[in-house]
Amino acid sequence: MLKRILLFTLAAGMALHSQAQKTLIQCGTLIDGMSDSPRSQVTVTIENDLIVAVENGYKTGDKNDKVIDLKAYTVMPGFIDMHVHMESEASRAGYVKRFTQNEADKAFESTVYAKKTLMAGFTTVRDCGGSGVNISLRNAINAGTVDGPRIYTAGKGISITGGHGDPTNGLPFDKMGDPGPKEGVANSPEEGRKAVRQRYKDGSDFIKITATGGVLSVAKDGSGPSFTQDEISAIVNTATDMQMHVAAHAHGVEGMQRAIKGGVTTIEHGTYMDKETMDLMKQYGTWYIPTIIAGVSAAENAEIPGFYPAIVAEKARTIGPLIQGTFAEAYKSGVKIGFGTDAGVFPHGKNAREFELMVGGGMKPMEAIKAATSTNAGILQNEKLGAVQTGGYADIVAVKGDPLKDIKVLQDVKFVMKAGAVYRSE
Repeated sequence: MLKRILLFTLAAGMALHSQAQKTLIQCGTLIDGMSDSPRSQVTVTIENDLIVAVENGYKTGDKNDKVIDLKAYTVMPGFIDMHVHMESEASRAGYVKRFTQNEADKAFESTVYAKKTLMAGFTTVRDCGGSGVNISLRNAINAGTVDGPRIYTAGKGISITGGHGDPTNGLPFDKMGDPGPKEGVANSPEEGRKAVRQRYKDGSDFIKITATGGVLSVAKDGSGPSFTQDEISAIVNTATDMQMHVAAHAHGVEGMQRAIKGGVTTIEHGTYMDKETMDLMKQYGTWYIPTIIAGVSAAENAEIPGFYPAIVAEKARTIGPLIQGTFAEAYKSGVKIGFGTDAGVFPHGKNAREFELMVGGGMKPMEAIKAATSTNAGILQNEKLGAVQTGGYADIVAVKGDPLKDIKVLQDVKFVMKAGAVYRSE
């Protein structure tokens, strides 16, 4: 009798599974993130959070299946932004908030920024450093508590004393203290190793270092090298042991070259990159994440009286406008380029403006789209991301119009699906 009950239960379960609802998306035009040419009249079939079929023609499925009609749209993989800061957003009050906000305040604000990012079509992001709230935000999104993109986070970035990322820059002397590896400040190979291990303990997915000075930190130097070669090598080797890659913020040539030779995976910003550095990047296989929009936005904000402290505004005016030109030269030279924006330097949800700036710098629209999809998925080493293909995550976005003719249409996403769930639909 027990055997019969078990067989009946198993058979019923199999029947239910075979009748499980699938979602079919009928795509007028499909840019799959991998191919160099779009396809017309394609159906993408989704089960749970995965794509199970990509077929020519418009399919309707079984009577229990759900059909989403996007025949009048261009459908693409969800976009991946390799450089965001989900905890903050530039504003006149930004520097004052360092003294007035609690971590809980940052956490609540970050949920708003996360949703804006997702609704703009960015279903995956790499958070390049914050207070550590970004780790909790990632966890809340993964748990379904908060709507937002899939997050890879660095937790706290790693800097040197007084460098871009030292959390006490600009504070009164009596409040500066002496932050160390736990707070993200390292001044030797040993401290670098400890800082990486602390990030691993905190739950970070990768490591972010500031290999040079920066624009928005309250410090005079925006481009000089920070870490020594030995310090960078120690950080990268330790991160590799922990199965984490390293992203390096860098504006100046010497800091970039040390980071490249030290084995970092990506160079962020790269403002003063010269031909020697580009050749070095090609030699080492280092990826370039330009963040053109960050430079443009910082330069724009510097012209607003009181938006930045004077020491920051001067750097923003000088460094900000240069990134698009550097991008154009790097692209022509054959440097490997991913897509990243530095969202937080400008308002979250405006990330897609980077596409327009990349195309303005000489990149073809399809190349820019692939940079934000399959290219970035490759950098993250996740084959389920960045492509509309069988076995991939059901991360799908759609726009009206043809982005290959007018890249600006990507700034007006009409449909967003992440992991098979629809978050935005016209």
